[in-house]
Amino acid sequence: MRIKDKYHLTYCTNIHAGGDWEETFTSLKQNLPEIKKAVSPNDSFGLGLRLSNTASVELDNGKLQGFKDWLDENDCYVFTMNGFPYGNFHGEPVKDNVHVPDWTTKERLEYTQRLFKQLDFLAPEGMECGISTSPVSYKHWFDAESKKEQAFVRGAQHMVQVALQLHKIEKESGRYMHLDVEPEPDGFLENTQEVLDFYKDYLIPEAIKAFESFKLSTDKVEELLKRYITVCYDVCHFALAYEAPNLTFERFKEVGIKTGKIQISAALKILYQQDKEEELWSTLAQFNEPVYLHQVTEKVNGTVKTYNDLPIVLEKKAPFDELRSHFHVPIFLEDYGLLQSTQDQIVKVLEYLEGHFVSNHIEVETYTWDVLPDKLKVPITESIARELSWMKSRLK
Repeated sequence: MRIKDKYHLTYCTNIHAGGDWEETFTSLKQNLPEIKKAVSPNDSFGLGLRLSNTASVELDNGKLQGFKDWLDENDCYVFTMNGFPYGNFHGEPVKDNVHVPDWTTKERLEYTQRLFKQLDFLAPEGMECGISTSPVSYKHWFDAESKKEQAFVRGAQHMVQVALQLHKIEKESGRYMHLDVEPEPDGFLENTQEVLDFYKDYLIPEAIKAFESFKLSTDKVEELLKRYITVCYDVCHFALAYEAPNLTFERFKEVGIKTGKIQISAALKILYQQDKEEELWSTLAQFNEPVYLHQVTEKVNGTVKTYNDLPIVLEKKAPFDELRSHFHVPIFLEDYGLLQSTQDQIVKVLEYLEGHFVSNHIEVETYTWDVLPDKLKVPITESIARELSWMKSRLK
C-alpha cells in the first residue's frame, strides 16, 4: 500500500506455503484478499511476492497473464520479490539450505534473471521494482580461504550479469529494477564493513570487466553497478550485528551504495538476569525448532561472536550479558515475558527515515508464525494485518 505517496509498504509472502505454483496461488487466494480488506480496503495493495524456483518455472508456463489478471481484479500489484529462498521454505528443515544454490552457481543466476523478467511483466508500468537475494553464500561451507575467495569472485561475476540485464531492460523500456543483496548472520556478508568490502574488492572490479564493451569511464561503471546492485537492509539481521541503523545508512551513503529495500523484522533479545537464569534458558528453549537456522550473536569486548544455531547456546548455557537470536518474532511486541525483542532497532530506523530518504520499498518479513511457541500464535491473516497496521501508523 502507498504511505504518504512516498513508501510502498507490504509483507513478504514467504510466510505462506509455496512449494510449487498451485500451492503458492492457493495460499495467495486464501489470504491476500482478507489482508487487503483489513489494511488497505480503499487503495491498491502492493505485494512482496516470493516464488520458489519450481513455482517460477510453472508460472512461466502459460500462467503469468492469468496471475496478473487476478492481481488486477483484486486491486493488488507486485513491486518487490524475495528471491532468497530457492526451494521449499515451509514444513521441513530448511536451515543452511536456504542458501542453496548459492551465487556461485548458474542455477541461482538463471532463477534470479527469470524472476526479474516476471517482475517486469507483473508490476505496474513505470514502477521501480526490486528483488532481494542471498549474501553470496554461507560461510560454514568453506574451510579454506582460497575457496571462499573463489566463491566471492564467482558470485560477483554472476551478480554483475544481473546488473547487465537490468541495464538493458532500463535502456529498452525505462523500467528501473535493482537486485537487493541481503546480509545475514553466517552469510558471506553479515555487516556493514563486509558489504563495503564486497563492493570494493569484488563487485566493482568485475563490473569494470563486464561493462568494458560499453566504453564507459570507471566512475560511470561504478555508478551503474551501484544503481542495479543495492542492499536489502533487514532490521533483524543488522540488529544481530549490533550496528546502529544511522551509522550503516551513513556509511553506505558516503560511498554511493543504495538501499533497495528495507525489511522490517525483529530478533529475540535475551538480557541476563542472575536470579532468573534457569527460567531464562527454559524460556529461550521454547524457540528452539527444527526448520530454520536461528543464529545467536553476542558482543564480547567490542567484537560480535556468532553461534551458528540456537541449540549450541542452549547446550552450553555459558554466562552472558546479552544475546540476540535470529528468530523473526512479531514486530508489534517489545517483550515475550522474560525475553525481549529488537523492536527498538525498528524504531531507530523509522526515526532515521523521518529526516532521510533511504528506500521507498518497505516489507514486513516475519516468516516464523508456524514455528512460534503456541502462546504467540494467532490466525495468520490477523497476525499480518496487525503488523502492517503497526507499521502503517508509524510511517504516517
